[in-house]
Amino acid sequence: MHLLLRISNSKCKVDRAHYAPSRPYSDSPQPIGHGATISAPHMHGHACEYLIDYLRPGSRVLDIGSGSGYLTHVIANLVTDPSLSAGENGQVVGVDHIQELVDLAHNNMRKSGDGRKLLESEVVKFVNADGRQGWAEGAPYDAIHVGAAAEELHPLLVEQLKAPGRMFIPVNADDERGALERVAFGGGQYIWVVDKRADGSVHKEKVFQVSYVPLTDAPKK
Repeated sequence: MHLLLRISNSKCKVDRAHYAPSRPYSDSPQPIGHGATISAPHMHGHACEYLIDYLRPGSRVLDIGSGSGYLTHVIANLVTDPSLSAGENGQVVGVDHIQELVDLAHNNMRKSGDGRKLLESEVVKFVNADGRQGWAEGAPYDAIHVGAAAEELHPLLVEQLKAPGRMFIPVNADDERGALERVAFGGGQYIWVVDKRADGSVHKEKVFQVSYVPLTDAPKK
């Protein structure tokens, strides 16, 4: 219950209206432009619940497909503590492959005083990069969140996890059933929870079916 309260408190400090241009409080994905969406609130909740053991003050986190910046802000609240010095708090790196979305996330966070402080203290930073490659400059990470559906469990992302560390990632099913589900229902994607244990061994678990926009190359201009 204590962990769920931490998540709830962190989400309550971030106004979704700063991040979603329409229907910010509706429990459904909302478009933010450039073919991207802000995920439904319940999906952000699931992501935090699966990662919460690794989201402590001082943790380093990678948020791939950071989009609007909403979840990046929520996670930043979970890895900071006002009683700690700047050097003791954690950091969240938001990665997006579209520069306009990187700029959008930065501008969205600046709509609140708390968001501005997190940016100015470099607890949060947004970078333009291919999320499938992670962000090696800040590795290793206690937690990695991926906010778009990958074609595979990219090895580079697993490499960038700390030991112990955890990744929450939607992946397209690569079997015949997954292909049929994509055609018939628009599904065929599943959340995988990937744990790197203290000894460096990796455990993967497929937990539930989802529907995310794909983790892709930036559109050609």
